[in-house]
Amino acid sequence: MKDENNGPHQPNNPLHGVKLVAILEYLTQKYTWDELAEKININCFKNDPTIKSSLKFLRRTPWARKKVEELYLKSI
Repeated sequence: MKDENNGPHQPNNPLHGVKLVAILEYLTQKYTWDELAEKININCFKNDPTIKSSLKFLRRTPWARKKVEELYLKSI
C-alpha cells in the first residue's frame, strides 16, 4: 500500500517519517553528549561532538544509526 506522497505506507514503523536530525536533536535535548557516549559507545559522541558531525557519521554507519534509533525509541 502506498501513501499519496511518501512512498510505501508503514503504519507499524514508529520511525516512519522521523528524520535522523530530529532524532539527534531530541536525544541531545534529553541527554548530554557525555551521557550519549556512555549509552552508545561511538566516537562521534565522544570527540568534539556536534549534530552535523554525528549526522555525517550515522548516515554512513548503519550499525551505529540502528543503536541511535533504538535509544530514541526507548526514550520517547
